[in-house]
Amino acid sequence: MSSGPRKSKAAASAAGSHVEQPGPTEIHDARMVAEVKRAAIWLGMALLVVGMVVLAQPIMLIIGGLVFAVILDGGTRLLRRVLPIGRGWRLAIVTLAGFAFIGWTFFYAGTTLAGQAEELRSVVAAQSERLTGYLRQSGLMPKGDMSQVGGQLLGGVGRLTTALSTAVGALSSILMILVIGIFVAIEPKLYDRGVAWMLPTNSRDGFYELSNKVGFTLRRLMFGRIVGMVVEGVGTWLLLLAGGVPMAALLGLLTGLLAFIPNIGAIVSGVLMVAVGFSAGSDAGIWAIATYLIVQTIDGYVIVPYVARRTVDLAPALVLAAQLIFGALFGLMGLLLADPIVAAVKVALENWAKRGADKS
Repeated sequence: MSSGPRKSKAAASAAGSHVEQPGPTEIHDARMVAEVKRAAIWLGMALLVVGMVVLAQPIMLIIGGLVFAVILDGGTRLLRRVLPIGRGWRLAIVTLAGFAFIGWTFFYAGTTLAGQAEELRSVVAAQSERLTGYLRQSGLMPKGDMSQVGGQLLGGVGRLTTALSTAVGALSSILMILVIGIFVAIEPKLYDRGVAWMLPTNSRDGFYELSNKVGFTLRRLMFGRIVGMVVEGVGTWLLLLAGGVPMAALLGLLTGLLAFIPNIGAIVSGVLMVAVGFSAGSDAGIWAIATYLIVQTIDGYVIVPYVARRTVDLAPALVLAAQLIFGALFGLMGLLLADPIVAAVKVALENWAKRGADKS
């Protein structure tokens, strides 16, 4: 059997014709083929990481648009329970209602709360100077010019928000997120089929199953987040108003907006609340601390556990670590989207592990 090729090669050489020799890309050794495939996988992963770093901003905008689409889709599905009309009409109602609320918020904040915002900045600056003075007198902070420290802190915040440093960049980013979210929410199955078309035929059913699970989880997660924002914002406003703390409406609005960012948002809103409270006296400061504890306790022990049982249980330390990493890599967008990204990745890993166990 093996003498045939050798004879043909010898005959071809004798005839003077050209004989094709194996090239460097021809690999017949099974072990070598396996190693080449393994190296290709690692190289592909490296290129994927490099691509994510280079294309960080558009990737974050796409993810933000998908999260916004999830919010619109969740509102559309929820509205079906009380308004049995076509999906397109329900989506239009949810979209217009969302835009109306955002417009009212900006209008209210820009007219009624504009003076309070400037007063809040002055109060926070004054309270910061009082705190640093007390620390210097107590020997807990070295005496010297604190402007350099403040400049370094502001520089760190500036690096975190580089992607949205200009008004034009912010508006264009928001516009792209809204456009992507609306288009995806209009017909989500179309985009599912488009992604599945690029996969092997035997993998498409698994992709559809994973897509449904991730969508279900993110809808519940975003619904819980919006409920938490409303509870924290309204609760903070009413409690601070009852305690006579200045700028209760502005603090309630900021607390509600910052509640979209787990962990970090609560810390920032608490610092602002306590600083404004003590600017009006010790009683108002103690009331502000009590308000913060009450609101965060309700959110942490009632809303968050309920949402976690309905969606996916995320450890607070895991979410905080993801926020720090994504915030450093992708700026403010990474900080805002860290929670839904981690939830989607966890659902995907759990689904992959379950399918592997079923096959075994």
